Amino acid sequence: MRTVGVEEELLLVDPDSGESKPLSAAVLARATEDDPGQDVFQKELFGQMLEFATHPQADMADLGAEIVRCRKEASRLAGEIGCAVAALATHPMPVTPSFTVHERYQWMAGRYGMTAHDQLVCGCHAHVSVESDEEGVAVLDRIRPWLPVLLALSANSPFWQGRDTGYVSYRGRVVRRWPQAGPNELFGSAERYHRLVRDMVASGVILDRGMLYFDARLSASYPTVEIRVADVCLRADTTVLIATLARALVETAAREWRAGRPPLDHSVSLLRLAAWQAAHSGLDEDLLDPVTMLPRPAAEALYSLLEHTGDALTDSGDAAGVEEAVARVLRRGNGAREQRLLMERTGSLRDVVTACVRHTQD
Repeated sequence: MRTVGVEEELLLVDPDSGESKPLSAAVLARATEDDPGQDVFQKELFGQMLEFATHPQADMADLGAEIVRCRKEASRLAGEIGCAVAALATHPMPVTPSFTVHERYQWMAGRYGMTAHDQLVCGCHAHVSVESDEEGVAVLDRIRPWLPVLLALSANSPFWQGRDTGYVSYRGRVVRRWPQAGPNELFGSAERYHRLVRDMVASGVILDRGMLYFDARLSASYPTVEIRVADVCLRADTTVLIATLARALVETAAREWRAGRPPLDHSVSLLRLAAWQAAHSGLDEDLLDPVTMLPRPAAEALYSLLEHTGDALTDSGDAAGVEEAVARVLRRGNGAREQRLLMERTGSLRDVVTACVRHTQD
């Protein structure tokens, strides 16, 4: 059974006003006081962000329980220094980001200017174990067209600097301002993948392989495929759904590779259009069908993903739970829909943020 680990980025906010709070250093110091050897919580590009990473898990119930524990622990630590955590992929209210004091982040600020300044966005990264780099690259080649469906499911960033953006995942657009972000071409082999990475680092445009911001990549630190396309999800059960589907996609792609089935040869240009459509409309309108790249109702594209990964989901024992979770998200909506409904009901972005603080613990 392949293991899955999750990294989630959370926003730090004032529990009453909803305004951003650049207090990650204080939260991390508090975590280290409690446990000097802790490696769950980490700094991020901005002081308004806090990241946590789960352990690799083979059982999705165990992964879900750990995500809930990490969110609750993050909330406790933040509360002890006077702030709160919110699983929001962008801050709905006006905010001035504060770069974390760190050599790497200062280099990024100087190198990329406003592109770096605008990256106060929070994602969810799923790490799925692979047996080798060769298998991992074969997986990367075969999951490309399915990743926009994960973005549509996770979409949780409709507001930016006090305004409705017209997108369900504005984060999905912001992250593509990095020169090295987005969908990738077909690699064909691990050797070609690593050669491209070496060439990109040698160009001087990126600092190292950790700055390879493809929608999915080989992890620089673990023997995993790291799927990076998703927004951080408002609710923990949606995060578990994203992680479960990520594992099923990896397993399905690996089986196709072993069976000698070639990947779909969609151009990067079409994949970019599919990602744009997912970020714009999410589950509310059409998505581009991963196989045909033609418009298709979002629910149908989602069930096409379930059909594509059906054998892997059945073999892992996740099929029934995924079907139930998908039905729940279609009924309730993703985080973007919930945020917009909160805004319609209250007329206040402050109330949107404070409600989402509560939903982060649901």
